[in-house]
Amino acid sequence: MRPSDFTRCTDFPCLDVNKKCYVVPNVEVDPGKIGMLMISEAPPEDSGDYFYASGNPFFVQTTVQAFNDAGFKVASMKDILKLGVYVTTAVKCGKTSYSISSKTIDNCSVRVLENEIGLFPKAKSILLMGDTAIKAMNYVAKRNTGKAIIPSGSTYKIRKGKYFYKQLKVFPSYLQTGKSYLIEKSKRKMIAEDIKAALE
Repeated sequence: MRPSDFTRCTDFPCLDVNKKCYVVPNVEVDPGKIGMLMISEAPPEDSGDYFYASGNPFFVQTTVQAFNDAGFKVASMKDILKLGVYVTTAVKCGKTSYSISSKTIDNCSVRVLENEIGLFPKAKSILLMGDTAIKAMNYVAKRNTGKAIIPSGSTYKIRKGKYFYKQLKVFPSYLQTGKSYLIEKSKRKMIAEDIKAALE
């Protein structure tokens, strides 16, 4: 299965994103072997830096490092998929400023992300990488259960809580992409802990 064949945006209503960067993972994946979803923020401006691009994409470098920090010896996205982890973004178009509006996050969660999550019925956990992913998951949960699942507050204060969406245990964490990942050692340590907990 290729997720891009099963879920997509068709009307592109959002005004604060770069639609030229739009991408839903076009990677061959066996949904029955995926136990964890890792949801990041948004695609990079350069499509060559995306998770499933060829070569040595920057998003892959930091994500591989995060898994290595967590004690999982991986070298590529293929290795991460073999662990049973599917990586995607909450918003499917590129950022045009530092933050993404709540309206855009909601639009993308209802048009694409909710369906994308549903493609993996055997998944047991979701790891939310950063505030955008946390907001998107809360929008999905509100539509389906009537309430948000992740409380507001600083991530370091809420990340140890127990949160569930249907059969999925949900872990709020920090963003593992971007140059800041390489220099923020305390966040790297927490991300590694969260990856390990979500995979267990």
